[in-house]
Amino acid sequence: MSQTVKPVNQKAWWLILPVCICVAFSAIIPLMTVVNYSVQDVISPTRSVFVGTEWFASVMQDSALHEALVRQLGFSLSVLAIEIPLGILLALCMPATGWRASAVLVLVALSLLIPWNVVGTIWQIFGRADIGLMGRTLHMLGVDYSYAANPTHAWLTVLLMDVWHWTPLVALLAYAGLRSIPDAYYQAASIDGASRFAVFRYIQLPKMRGVLMIAVLLRFMDSFMIYTEPFVLTGGGPGNATTFLSQYLTQKAVGQFDLGPAAAFSLIYFLIILLFCFILYSWMQRVGTQDKGPAHE
Repeated sequence: MSQTVKPVNQKAWWLILPVCICVAFSAIIPLMTVVNYSVQDVISPTRSVFVGTEWFASVMQDSALHEALVRQLGFSLSVLAIEIPLGILLALCMPATGWRASAVLVLVALSLLIPWNVVGTIWQIFGRADIGLMGRTLHMLGVDYSYAANPTHAWLTVLLMDVWHWTPLVALLAYAGLRSIPDAYYQAASIDGASRFAVFRYIQLPKMRGVLMIAVLLRFMDSFMIYTEPFVLTGGGPGNATTFLSQYLTQKAVGQFDLGPAAAFSLIYFLIILLFCFILYSWMQRVGTQDKGPAHE
C-alpha cells in the first residue's frame, strides 16, 4: 500500500523575509561599506583610490594598536576572572522562593537598567576626592587616590566600575541555571551525605555550564568592545592607561578622520572578537566533555 506524500508548504519562508531585509540594512550593507573603505584611499567625497591591503598592513604595524590590544586583553580577562566567580557566589546566596527572592532579583538587576553613559558619570562623581564617597573615603584613610592622574588607579576604577555594572548579569544567569535543577538531585545528594561543596562541584556547577558559557561569551564580547563607560570616566587617560581598542578605533575614524585605516582596523577588530570567542567556546566545550567522560564510562 503506497503512502501519500504530503506536499510541503514553502510559504512560511515569506515570514522571515522582513527579518532578512532588516538584517541586510542594519548589518550586511554597513559591513560591505566598511569593506569598501578598507581597500580605498578616500581623497574627497567624490574621489577615491584603490590601495588593496595597504591599510591592513599599516594598521597591523601600529605600535599603539599593539599596546591597546594588550591592554584590552588584560581588562577582558580580569573582568571574566572576577565577575564569573562573583556572579556564581551571588546567585548561590540569593533566596530561591518567596517574596524575598523577587525583591532580591529586582535589587540585583537595578544596575543593569542604568545607561552606560550614566554609569560613567556616576563613577566619575563617586571617585572624586572632594565630593565622591569612594574617593573621599580613600583619602581619609591615607590613600593618595586619583583616577584622573594615576594610570593604575584609573585602570582599576574602570575595572571596578565594570564589575559593579555587569556582575548582576552573570548572577541572574547563574540563578536561572540553579533554579532549573530538579529537587531530585538535591534529595539524592542529601541521602548520600554529600557536603555543600560536593553538591556545588558535582550537581550545581555541571548543571550551570550552559548558562555560564553564555555568560562568559557575553561578558567577553561586551568587555572587549567597552567604550562609553571609560570614555565618560577618564576619556581614555591618563595618558593611554584606559584607551582600549574601541577608543583607538574612534580616534582613527572620528578624531583623525582616517576612514581607510579605521575601516581596516574595524574588520580586524571584528575578526579578533570572533577568534577569541571561538577559542573560549571550544575550550569550554572541551572542558565539559572531559568532565562528563568519567561519569559515562
